[in-house]
Amino acid sequence: MRTILFILQKEFIQIFRNKAMLPIIFMLPIVQLLILANAATQEMKNINLAVVDFDNSKTSRELINAFGNSPFYTIIPVKQSVNIAMDKVHNSQADAILVIEDDFEEKIVKSEKVDLQLLVNAINGTAASLINGYTSSIVTGYSTKIGIQNVEQFKPAIATKVRHWYNPELNYKLYMVPGILVILVTVVGMFLTALNIVREKELGTIEQINVTPIKRYQFILGKLIPFWIIALFELAFGLLIARLVFNLTIAGSIPLLFGFASIYLLVALSGGLILSTAADNQQQVMFMSYFFMILFILMSGLFTSTESMPQWEQLFNKINPLYYFMDVNRMVILKGSGFEDIKIKIVFISILAMFTLTWAVLRYRKTSN
Repeated sequence: MRTILFILQKEFIQIFRNKAMLPIIFMLPIVQLLILANAATQEMKNINLAVVDFDNSKTSRELINAFGNSPFYTIIPVKQSVNIAMDKVHNSQADAILVIEDDFEEKIVKSEKVDLQLLVNAINGTAASLINGYTSSIVTGYSTKIGIQNVEQFKPAIATKVRHWYNPELNYKLYMVPGILVILVTVVGMFLTALNIVREKELGTIEQINVTPIKRYQFILGKLIPFWIIALFELAFGLLIARLVFNLTIAGSIPLLFGFASIYLLVALSGGLILSTAADNQQQVMFMSYFFMILFILMSGLFTSTESMPQWEQLFNKINPLYYFMDVNRMVILKGSGFEDIKIKIVFISILAMFTLTWAVLRYRKTSN
């Protein structure tokens, strides 16, 4: 026990003396949360809408004003030519075109069906869907305001009352922040652990340690425990920032969240140890860490739901530790899920932890002799 404590003391001293590592530990949470949470969003603003108004009536201008008063749209008036509007879309000066026919007001007065044409740049399918949804909402709201229910393209056949649970304001940042916290913990757990051990190789100190009476399990524990503690600190620090900046409230149990994170970190730390045994220098381990982290992050459901992925990718996620932590983080923080809700995921992540930790120890023993 004294030997492990001595190694832990040595590791913490080295970590806090490393000028390159300290910014990663203390600045990374702030930078990632503030930048990524605001950049990675499915909300759209400043949509450039080219409006071709063939009717040029009081009613059509009121509809155009409804779009102009929306926080989502910037109106680009176009002379009565769809071709000119199409050129603006082609030149990336407009994102969508709203065409109002010349009989718009007349049909409204006669209570006839009104057709509006919306032409959307659909290179980005998600953005196109959002534009269509925003437009439908504005047109439906306007038609209700003036007392008509016959705007054919946008009027729903059935009225639906919607209640949004867990994220009532549909704030995409609240969905992203728990996922970004998973990335923070993973960077410390896998990336920094691998870098730290490979640095020992480059300096030649790992060979010196191997010829001492220090047992291998003592060395491994001494190397992994500091980053296990730092990663949990990162999680706590990130949650504090999320609370202060994004007003994110943890609906579930904090001990349950940190308990799951502790098991997950065994997987991440073991992964870092495995990578360090396969690399001879820090450049190699950085490349390998980057490859696996990008793969696991994109498959984990950080940006989109994993249920929309192909079946083979969903099967792959059964061995993706980030998928489990990403899901549990959102369940506990946003939904307030308890132990019964995540116990299956605890079992799976525990199996992965035992497998990767065993592999890491055997791999280290094999490559260190």
